[in-house]
Amino acid sequence: MPEWLTVEVLDGGEPASAWRRAYEHGLVEAAITHGAQYWEWHDTRWGVVLELVFADDDRLERFRGLPAVRAALDAVPDPVAGLLVYRGRGGGAGVGVPRRPRPQPVAGAAALPSPEPEQPFRLSSDPDERDDDPDDQPAAI
Repeated sequence: MPEWLTVEVLDGGEPASAWRRAYEHGLVEAAITHGAQYWEWHDTRWGVVLELVFADDDRLERFRGLPAVRAALDAVPDPVAGLLVYRGRGGGAGVGVPRRPRPQPVAGAAALPSPEPEQPFRLSSDPDERDDDPDDQPAAI
């Protein structure tokens, strides 16, 4: 069964695209010579992604253990939080098992207070202008 390996390198002090230009040929050569059947690079807003396919798990693990691969991964722009290496395809490829549904939010557990009634008001440039509200007029006889 084919085994996917995804390497995501995030931008850090330098863009991940500069890391790709420095290490892509060495990584792809190492992957091919150790049994990679397919590889693909993706440029993203946050960095670069390398997806590799190996025929079996042993070839994938031999590739990951190569000194050249380890040196390339150690040289990512953000060595603390800028490297993700995982099995499977990256991005929105999905997983083999669907996610469990999340718990429902507890919205509406407490009643909100009633809104205050709106108070009408009149804007006028003349401070002496009288409000001509018909409710304030005396009744006609």
